[in-house]
Amino acid sequence: MGWQVAITDDAEADLEAVVAFLARKSPTAAERIGMELVALIFALDQMPNRGAPVRKRPSLRKLTHRHYLVIYRVNESAGLVEIIRIWDNRQDPQKLRLP
Repeated sequence: MGWQVAITDDAEADLEAVVAFLARKSPTAAERIGMELVALIFALDQMPNRGAPVRKRPSLRKLTHRHYLVIYRVNESAGLVEIIRIWDNRQDPQKLRLP
């Protein structure tokens, strides 16, 4: 049995923003990359600890896909993977707000 994967409101808004931005240039690419990110996120139900630790945030982990970071937290006792943010690495890192 896999882990439960939950997406926070912030991460959902991040994903919507990524897809909307890409759709202005290429709806096909936006759909493809959006689906790739969703697949990456829900694959965490089988291997939740595969991402690298986030520097200075030991409770968080990250996966990289293209220009995007999927930042998440693993709650071992609850069997839960919580997606915190989906961040475009090309943005100013000072603007990224993490819990």
